[in-house]
Amino acid sequence: MENRCGRVALLGPPNAGKSTLLNALLGQKVTIVTPKPQTTRTQIVGILSEENSQAIFLDTPGLAQVRGRLSKTMNMAIWESLRQADLLMPVLDGQIYVRHLEQVAEDLGPLMQALIEDTRPVIIVVNKIDLFADKSLLLPLFDMLHKDLPRAELFPVSALEKDGIPKLRELVAQALPIAPREYPLDQLSTQPERFLVAELIREKLFLYLHQEVPYNLAVDIENWEECAATGQIVINGLIYVTKPMYKAMIIGHGGSMLKKIGSEARQEIQTLLGRKVHLELWVKVRDHWYEDPAFLRDLGLVAEDM
Repeated sequence: MENRCGRVALLGPPNAGKSTLLNALLGQKVTIVTPKPQTTRTQIVGILSEENSQAIFLDTPGLAQVRGRLSKTMNMAIWESLRQADLLMPVLDGQIYVRHLEQVAEDLGPLMQALIEDTRPVIIVVNKIDLFADKSLLLPLFDMLHKDLPRAELFPVSALEKDGIPKLRELVAQALPIAPREYPLDQLSTQPERFLVAELIREKLFLYLHQEVPYNLAVDIENWEECAATGQIVINGLIYVTKPMYKAMIIGHGGSMLKKIGSEARQEIQTLLGRKVHLELWVKVRDHWYEDPAFLRDLGLVAEDM
């Protein structure tokens, strides 16, 4: 049997569950997930290798506006993924749109127009179907999507509960072009380990901090040393924030919040790396970091040629 291989762009509004879907499809965590919108800031590549296929998923930021240069880089990641893909996979929050059909045009207008004018295969994934018992509620949404984009395959899933995931994997494989694999069978992502570690730390910050704080922080791995004698990896992470008040909130009373974040992040980092990890975190104020292109590039949020 001929092998199929290609790129799949995961596209859609914030909080639709794109990152959760990617992790479910791969069967392993390669991108962070939080309940807050705009968690993903750049293109994350996850690789699903099966017997006769290799799907290279491009997880992208949500289609929404955030401020400054960071907003520009996030939007560039979305449209660059759209340009690269062999298969286009919009992901919609079914819970929202079965009740508010009018929001589809509002949230997805530019994307749907781009898909209408395109000729590549499309699978529209309607996610979060576990949140309502009556699945007939999906019918008006499916009718509208089919009318707007008749060539698209429409597929309901629950990424959180992994309902529909095996069948979705099959649909994706069938839609890919005939081509040889691009990556080794055991490779799950193209992201460097340092980037993935910084993302895991940022995930914990998103989960435990409230209001606007997570959107005003960035994480950089300043030092990474491996001890040959013990096999332990010593990682020093620096959390950048825009205001002194945010620094105080992250540190917490007596350092309690920073310790909690560090402890939980360290456990996941150890699972990721398969090694013992000693993690140390510091917090530093850097105003308007999101407007500094060199700093964004150092964080891995801007490609070298942008």
